[in-house]
Amino acid sequence: MAPQGESALHRPLLETPDEDEITSAKQFFSQYAAESKKLWYLAGPAIFTAVAQYSLGAITQVFAGHLTTLELDAVSTENMVIAGLAFGIMIGMGSALETLCGQAYGANQLSMLGVYMQRSWVILNTTCLILLPIYIFAYHILRFFGEEEEISRMAARFALYMIPQLFAYGCNFPLQKFLQSQSKVMTMAWISGVAMLFHIFLSWLFIVQFQWGLPGAAASLNISWWIVVLGQFIYILLGYCPGAWTGFTWGAFRGLGAFARLSIASAIMLCLEFWYYMLLVVLAGRLKNAEVAVAAISICINLSGWEIMIFLGFNAAISVRISNELGAGRPRAAKFSILVVVVSAASIGIAFMALVLILRNVYPIPFTNSKEVQEVVSNLAVLFALALLLNSVQPVLSGVAVGAGWQWLVAYINLGCYYIVGLPLGFFLGSKLNLGVKGIWSGMITGVGLQTLVLTGITLATNWKKEAAQAESRIRKWGGVGMSKNDEENGTENNHKPFLA
Repeated sequence: MAPQGESALHRPLLETPDEDEITSAKQFFSQYAAESKKLWYLAGPAIFTAVAQYSLGAITQVFAGHLTTLELDAVSTENMVIAGLAFGIMIGMGSALETLCGQAYGANQLSMLGVYMQRSWVILNTTCLILLPIYIFAYHILRFFGEEEEISRMAARFALYMIPQLFAYGCNFPLQKFLQSQSKVMTMAWISGVAMLFHIFLSWLFIVQFQWGLPGAAASLNISWWIVVLGQFIYILLGYCPGAWTGFTWGAFRGLGAFARLSIASAIMLCLEFWYYMLLVVLAGRLKNAEVAVAAISICINLSGWEIMIFLGFNAAISVRISNELGAGRPRAAKFSILVVVVSAASIGIAFMALVLILRNVYPIPFTNSKEVQEVVSNLAVLFALALLLNSVQPVLSGVAVGAGWQWLVAYINLGCYYIVGLPLGFFLGSKLNLGVKGIWSGMITGVGLQTLVLTGITLATNWKKEAAQAESRIRKWGGVGMSKNDEENGTENNHKPFLA
């Protein structure tokens, strides 16, 4: 064991999750295999859940192809712009629970998980009310950004139909983080899979058979999202989360200010990442051959989006592992988890990188018939492959940040790396130096690469023993202490009496 006063940087690099130093290669590989099994147990179902829920909107767009071109454009616009904005904010604010629930679970403060989830419900559904004007005034917003009038009018109508989905977001993400912190990821995967299959059936029934048009598309999507929400909540009510759910409590309305600040930090952190890629398309639209540039950038972002779904699973897994281990006061186990997940994610990223380079003249073909666009995308292969490699590690480091509660710090880092360095550099290289799509993509990679380097440096320099102490302090701050002996025996916290069990 390292001396107590020694800094994190000077402790042995490889230490096992049970706080012992690794003394042999055999011991290292044994511990690596054990930790890898834990990570894949979390990451595998989390990846499927992310893909299944991401696919709900995509499936609606596919079935909307049975309608007119105008209605298809309206569904796509609402899904990408209006719902996309709400989705980013909701999943960002919900990720605050990855820190709080994960650390409380690791500290064995199970009763606080239900309280935290209910606080998140209050904050996220209040945010839904604040976001309502975006849905109500969608026409004016879309017209402001230059969208064609008929598409704006139809998309605005569809946005009104999709208001129930907004509140489903507000209920769903706290439920997800609550279950995820307890490693109930397989349940989430099953519920999301059933909802996706049911959504396919409903979309066929309402759009193809009944020919209900946009109202049918909206009904099937709303119902499917609420199936996800109700399925998860029913699972909790049936008693499969003993100790973590003890009923509704007035404690959900305590400490909302500090809780809201962490939720807002989480939302800003993630939204700055989501919007970064959206703005690349805007920059491409300002190039000389804008139509080809936008198509090429969109193909790369589309492919990158599916890859990111995989690494969001790793993001969720490492967030759970870090928060659990810090909450349990095992900082060296947290460090070991980071090592394992970074190696695993980077290995997959290298595989994707190799595939793109090998298939550089093939992978654009399914997306476009334009030879010019195919050529631009193929010429982008080296830069695109490098982006895929960076995008394999970057979400993992963001997951470490969420697990440790560094949301505000990462928000500032994202603002600097993406919007002060990446986008201006991309605009300068693409427009001023006439490097076109390559210039924009080079700027993007520079921003992501810089952010990855900064997060790597912070992670390596972190005193994880101190982070574990801060996790304990955070749990105390939000009500994880103060139990009477009787409350401890009954698994309930004396400041959070239930008003409805």
